[in-house]
Amino acid sequence: MIDIRLAKDRGHANFGWLDSNHTFSFGSYHDPEHMGYSALRVINDDKVEPGAGFGTHGHKDMEIISFVTHGIIAHKDSMGNVKHLPPGEFQLMSAGTGVTHSEYNASQNESLRFLQIWIIPSRQGGTPGYQQKDFGKRQGLTPVITPTGKSGTLAIKQDATLSQLVLAPDTSLSIELNKARNTYVHQVSGQLDINRHRLSQGDGAKINELDALVLANKGTQSVTALLFDLP
Repeated sequence: MIDIRLAKDRGHANFGWLDSNHTFSFGSYHDPEHMGYSALRVINDDKVEPGAGFGTHGHKDMEIISFVTHGIIAHKDSMGNVKHLPPGEFQLMSAGTGVTHSEYNASQNESLRFLQIWIIPSRQGGTPGYQQKDFGKRQGLTPVITPTGKSGTLAIKQDATLSQLVLAPDTSLSIELNKARNTYVHQVSGQLDINRHRLSQGDGAKINELDALVLANKGTQSVTALLFDLP
């Protein structure tokens, strides 16, 4: 089963400094049919004006992933981390017993666009943590976040894996799935065909009860997508 969630059907909020699209219910946007998917709770596609951002605020018992597509995030948190997150790098903050942080557009001239992703942890509490890494743009499917942090991936407190998919024009990839688990694909750029279903930027797909997928780029531009393997 493949259930497509089109970008145009997402929730939307515009605060002037922030223009945000919500794949799942978030803030003032509430839709009982889109409360998340398995442990995946939030995918927000945020555009932040130059110099603006999210002031210091707190989180608890949540795994928070940020992935920048344009611009640079200036990050500061109560663990003592003061970081810049450029395009293509993945940031994972484990809130644990509690953490405060701020996220600002580091530029006074250019806009910032990034995905903010929340995954519910399998266990509550624990010491907060921060991880950040650039995995490059290797062709195919590259695991970036795993439960154990194997092979240099970032370690998440959930039985979940996040992989980055990159496909050059006129290429395809076949992958095997575990029918007992759940898969979610979020389209970052380009157009991706999934078993004859086409995804464009901002579209998503819930996938379950399938044992294989064919991922194909039939266009003339490179494709980037995020693929979640979920309990």
